[in-house]
Amino acid sequence: MQVQLKHIEKSFQKNKSEILHVLSDIDLTINQGDFVSLLGPSGCGKSTILNLIAGLDQPSSGEVVVNGQTIKKPGNDRVVVFQEAGLFPWMNVLENVTYGLKLKGYSNKESSDKAMEGLRMVHLGNFTKAYPHELSGGMKQRVAIARALVMDPDILLMDEPFAALDEQTRMVLHKELLEIWANTGKTILFITHNIREAVMLSNRIVLMGTRPGRVKREFPVRAALPRDSSDSNLVDLERRILAELEEEMEKVLKEEFGDGYSYKTDRVHRDDRGHLGDHI
Repeated sequence: MQVQLKHIEKSFQKNKSEILHVLSDIDLTINQGDFVSLLGPSGCGKSTILNLIAGLDQPSSGEVVVNGQTIKKPGNDRVVVFQEAGLFPWMNVLENVTYGLKLKGYSNKESSDKAMEGLRMVHLGNFTKAYPHELSGGMKQRVAIARALVMDPDILLMDEPFAALDEQTRMVLHKELLEIWANTGKTILFITHNIREAVMLSNRIVLMGTRPGRVKREFPVRAALPRDSSDSNLVDLERRILAELEEEMEKVLKEEFGDGYSYKTDRVHRDDRGHLGDHI
């Protein structure tokens, strides 16, 4: 299922007299089966783009089109996985995953069967009776992913789903997510601040510029899966993305610290007297 963002502008009313311009003339196409990662400095509108595709918000101007239809509201063809798992603490794992299915009208047996299929996909088939407080952070995110997958969406929207996890857990979930992508052919939009994560997972990386966010550059990732982080081509791609990203970070920091600031030479900020940390 193809996603198109056509000349998207998005602004928010910050207060009575000030408007915050978040997105500027976003043109982006995500093709069926793509795994696209959005990278960019904080505040550039990555999550806003995800919310627009999800139908949780509307553009100020422009159009979001999914499979030829203009998006006006959420739909079962698009499901979001957030940074926080958002599980119901009074429900066990199986009940959390079947919740949406029952709302859609599936019988108890149908819901349980589909939920078990999703839980096995994320290797949690033996934890159906566990409650959220009994799970690790990584296991909670697996439940959230299973809950999204059982709804059988065409598009999986993931907003920094692994940001709060330790590196080992993140690596495990990377492997599982890639297996899910390969086995299901879902279209995935993945938001992250982690360049290596984007390089290891995606077939396309979209780098956004500073607010108001715009598409600065796209990077295709031409490497077979599974990927090796020591692959010289991938290491070079990381460097090229970082160089572009540093330009955007410098713009953000100049806004905060003044035009005299240089990201490359002033990474530790000092005040006018050269004192470290007095601004904190």
